[in-house]
Amino acid sequence: MHLRDCAGGVIFYEEKVFLFMNEKGEWVMPKGLIRNNESPQDAALRRVFEETGIKAEIIDHAGQTYYEFYSITRRMPVCNRIAWFVMKTGSEEFCISEKDKYSEAGFFPIDKAMELVTYTQDKSLLLNSYRKYCQRTGRQPRY
Repeated sequence: MHLRDCAGGVIFYEEKVFLFMNEKGEWVMPKGLIRNNESPQDAALRRVFEETGIKAEIIDHAGQTYYEFYSITRRMPVCNRIAWFVMKTGSEEFCISEKDKYSEAGFFPIDKAMELVTYTQDKSLLLNSYRKYCQRTGRQPRY
């Protein structure tokens, strides 16, 4: 099995979190591969900006997720190990760079986001990130 290290961001603006829908119809958060000699934090900030145009800052570590799939091009199983970070931004503005990969996007209230997120492990990640976000910013959790 081929192991790939990735990093991503759970991005909050006030009481909302950013999600987008990928080409498979899955609601996800921005993430991508860590490049040579790049820290997970730098990779997460880079991927968030590349995919969404959002300038965010990291306020906490969110955790890790793993997922496996079969790569047709590599002809072998692949495991993505993703380091996630809780991020905040000062604006709801975004610009999806890969419009062929992501069809819908936006900042959603946490309860709506929890309904939309496709994968169970991402729902757990989102909920834990929301609690850390509230704790770091002095907000009262509403979910």
